[in-house]
Amino acid sequence: MESAKKYSARLFSLEVLGILVALLFLVPFYFVLANSFKTFPELAMSTAKLPKTLFLGNYEKVWTIMKFPKAFWNSLFVTVLSNVGLVIISSMASYRMVRKPTKFNNLVFLGFVAAMVIPFQSIMIPLVKVMSSINFMDSKLGLIGSYFGFGVSLNVFLYHGFIKSIPLEIEESATVDGSSSYGVFWKIVFPLLKPMTITIIILNSLWIWNDYLLPSLVLSSPELRTIPLATYSFFGQYTKQWDLALAGLTLSVLPIVIFFLALQRHIVEGITAGSVKG
Repeated sequence: MESAKKYSARLFSLEVLGILVALLFLVPFYFVLANSFKTFPELAMSTAKLPKTLFLGNYEKVWTIMKFPKAFWNSLFVTVLSNVGLVIISSMASYRMVRKPTKFNNLVFLGFVAAMVIPFQSIMIPLVKVMSSINFMDSKLGLIGSYFGFGVSLNVFLYHGFIKSIPLEIEESATVDGSSSYGVFWKIVFPLLKPMTITIIILNSLWIWNDYLLPSLVLSSPELRTIPLATYSFFGQYTKQWDLALAGLTLSVLPIVIFFLALQRHIVEGITAGSVKG
């Protein structure tokens, strides 16, 4: 009985600590959301208080200044196509390296893992030079191709661990029934990768949707701007329109937050399933 009480007290303390940490992480969201409904004079007077009235003028201005529908479409186009390409390339490459563990394939996998530790800042200048030489600058397809290169390493690493947990006997049965290698992968293996595929899509979407640095290097035309680039237009050299910027941030974050909340349970499921076998 005494040990149960000690355990309950300890568990209660951890729960309280967890709630406090969660509230701490929610504080920035409060400041962004609350101040997005304030006029600039009211925001300058106090950033911590709730708005006196819900001022929607900021959102109306942001919708027009950012050309939000166009920026939203650009971000959606880049995010969706990047995810499709990364899932196809990474899953097929990982399957080949797991099922054909030759020295060359193991070396290639080691190269993917090693690429994960290379800082992006160290290859920005070579990236711009290469993209310019192949006429991929200021192009959404060039941006998508860049995401293929930078995202495939982590995706291959995650798929590689997950595929090891799939019994080989399932594939052997399909092969005996006359299925080709591609048929085995797309009809048998790929559907089993659903938990990890959803996890990868969520992680890639959070990264690509919120990325500012890579689009700022590749894209220069205003009509090609993604949401992070459009939001940055409120920060000038001498002025910072915080009332409009916070409204823009709220609009830009809302779609990806909804997407994440709808699919977050698959993250733990996918990563846990991928760690069944070493």
